[in-house]
Amino acid sequence: MKKITLLCIPLLLLIGCTSYGQTDSSKISNNLLDELNTPEQKKVELLPKKMLFTQSLLWGQNGLMRKYKTFELSPDERVKEMKIRRQMLVYHQIAGITTLAAMLGEGIIGMQLYNGDRKLRDLHEGVATAVNIGYITTACLAFLAPPKMLDERKGYSSIKVHKILAFVHIAGMLATNILASQVHQHPDLKPYHRDAAMATFTALTASMVIIKF
Repeated sequence: MKKITLLCIPLLLLIGCTSYGQTDSSKISNNLLDELNTPEQKKVELLPKKMLFTQSLLWGQNGLMRKYKTFELSPDERVKEMKIRRQMLVYHQIAGITTLAAMLGEGIIGMQLYNGDRKLRDLHEGVATAVNIGYITTACLAFLAPPKMLDERKGYSSIKVHKILAFVHIAGMLATNILASQVHQHPDLKPYHRDAAMATFTALTASMVIIKF
């Protein structure tokens, strides 16, 4: 009888410890599930932590687009936004290629103009207007698109290089236009205008090439 009692004691202790562990684990699991199911956690998961200012203004948690029921922040709507984003970025690439081709034509016309062919001045200015419209359209399609689902991974990526080059060709585009407005009064600025245009074209070309690899 004593032997049976002694054998029962460890068994009862083992059952008790197992039950306690299961109960405690269940509580922890339930607590974690409760935390994951809070509205705040869902919002964090649906939007990346880092967004462009324009994206935050339009598509952030309290962005302007969130005022419309169609774009309320929810998993289903975010899926729709990803489709919109994909389409806008496709148009972004098409507009970028078109603008790049116009820049090339503008450069050829500009070289002839610098060589003394004054008849091309009006054509040069017209193509320049087309380049500016195309460039602004290209930029808007990227800056106003809905943000991606997750933050970018750390380290090197072609997207990061693409964004760095974007700062370069944006600065070059501004410099080119500012210098263009001063060239008629200050002809000595022509070389700087040409160099700024070439740098802009090079940076834009590189940003488009890098995104493909």
